[in-house]
Amino acid sequence: MNNNESRSRHYLFAIFGIIAGVLFDQWTKYMALAHLRGQEPYVLIKNVFELDYLENRGAAFGMLQNKQILFILCVALISIFVVVFYKNVSLSRHFLPLRVCAILIMAGAIGNVIDRIFRHYVVDFFYFSLINFPVFNVADIYVTVAAILLILLLLFYYKEEDLEQIFHNQKRK
Repeated sequence: MNNNESRSRHYLFAIFGIIAGVLFDQWTKYMALAHLRGQEPYVLIKNVFELDYLENRGAAFGMLQNKQILFILCVALISIFVVVFYKNVSLSRHFLPLRVCAILIMAGAIGNVIDRIFRHYVVDFFYFSLINFPVFNVADIYVTVAAILLILLLLFYYKEEDLEQIFHNQKRK
């Protein structure tokens, strides 16, 4: 298999991963809309964790209420950055964790922007009552896991030379 075929397979895998992630996120939000909206919270673990429907018109922790255009523009910019990054990162196994982070970020961003465009709010429903953590959804989990993983990878796994390789590939193209 030549390099172009290999790169095409990686792109198809990434697209499939993003689509699968978005579909799962949207399915969970549909289930929340169908079974949680207008209902009392569904307690899974008393005083710890529950399913509680919330319409979030802001960003994380409810900040920037009703700034939908700003959120859509941010997702567009993030998407451009992730696509350029994905295009330039090596296909070697060593950089697979970075590619997975990119896929998770895109799936989360797209999942929430779909809500913003079609509902004008994001459906949130996971709530940790034990620590009074803000209500969140599957797309938020994707982005949070990717961000934490990315920080850990940059601090403990990748070396400066690895990052230079990514940026060097960017400058050559």
